[in-house]
Amino acid sequence: QLAESGGGLVQAGGSLRLSCEASGSFFSSALDVMGWSRQIPGKQREHVADISRGGSANVEDSVKDRFTISRNNGKNTVYLQMNYLKPEDTGVYYCVANPYYESGNFRAGSWGRGVQVTVSS
Repeated sequence: QLAESGGGLVQAGGSLRLSCEASGSFFSSALDVMGWSRQIPGKQREHVADISRGGSANVEDSVKDRFTISRNNGKNTVYLQMNYLKPEDTGVYYCVANPYYESGNFRAGSWGRGVQVTVSS
């Protein structure tokens, strides 16, 4: 199970930190890469950022100057620090494990239930 926390309402220019803890029965390899996806209203779910156990991170160009991903392997937890938030960042943010693309569509081995992030102008 992937459990997210840290979503909420923030004014434009503000910050939020999302956390996601993996609990329950996971094969070790199932958490090799953890990350975040989001679904903005009217759009498909998209990749935001991911990070490997070794700390290699991939962050989408659209947010890389504002969002930072990190993880604590000992706690099976991944974080997303979001700074200088914009109204267009509003959406549901999902924790994912082992993300991949299939026929151009973003997929993942496991998904959290998602947390709402709302940025007011």
